[in-house]
Amino acid sequence: MAACDGPGKLAGMTKSQNSNEYLIGVDGGGSGTRVVLADANGRELARSTGGPSGLGLGVERAWREIEATCARAFDSAALPFDWRACAIGCGLAGVNHAGWLAQFHAMAPAVRALAVESDAYTTLVGAHGGEPGVIVALGTGSIAAMLDERGAWRIAGGYGFPSGDEASGAWLGLRAIVHLQQVLDGRAPADTWSDALLARTGGVDRDGLVVWLSGANQTTYAKLAPTVFENRGHPVAGALLADAGREIGKLVAALDPAGVLPVALCGGLAAPLEPFVPSALRGRLRAPLADSAAGALQIARRAAGT
Repeated sequence: MAACDGPGKLAGMTKSQNSNEYLIGVDGGGSGTRVVLADANGRELARSTGGPSGLGLGVERAWREIEATCARAFDSAALPFDWRACAIGCGLAGVNHAGWLAQFHAMAPAVRALAVESDAYTTLVGAHGGEPGVIVALGTGSIAAMLDERGAWRIAGGYGFPSGDEASGAWLGLRAIVHLQQVLDGRAPADTWSDALLARTGGVDRDGLVVWLSGANQTTYAKLAPTVFENRGHPVAGALLADAGREIGKLVAALDPAGVLPVALCGGLAAPLEPFVPSALRGRLRAPLADSAAGALQIARRAAGT
């Protein structure tokens, strides 16, 4: 991976005299980075994945992960990687924090063009092809967004971990760990779910869990979310999933109180959580047309003027 030479400089990428121009769409969140590489006309050439690049985990880390993931996409397409040939559209978690966003722009390499939006916006554009609709993005974090017939968009939720991001992986994991804490104290009986949670933390007792908690972040908590689904028959886990479904319904209702727009659930927890969405909303769900990386590719194309 390339070394950082300070603001605006990421060193170590392959340099070339290649005169071709490329478009890159980047979807960066707390669990991973997804990149789609296309030619100047928008024809997809390759895709790749990498580690987390949400800005809340550090801007320098975000650029390192984005660069490494882009490099893999170019390798996959058997093309030389040169930032100067690339117009990049990024849909990133954390861009609503003005300081992080400014730092992200300050550290940008010498690209041909750069456009940065919320991952909620790029998810919305990808899911509905730029047409009116609502999305609820459900991954490490969560956020809902709506695009209306005038092209205006707004969001609900997405205030971030730990106070917000309802129905997200981190939200589920944070609440799951409360069950484990109560078991270790004797406030709740031990069961297979608490055993699975303790194993995921790598601890064996209360003291071990305290050590794990002291270093846990939103990504760490999100890794506990699969245990909630695996133990959905457990009364606490089942109630937690029902709560998540209701929170999704509240997000959609806040953006589309008339209940007329199509709704797409997006992200890694979309399919697992769909059965818990209130039945009145479930009938309006539609599969996303494309993902956030594809939406980011659209803003890269606009930034490039193609």
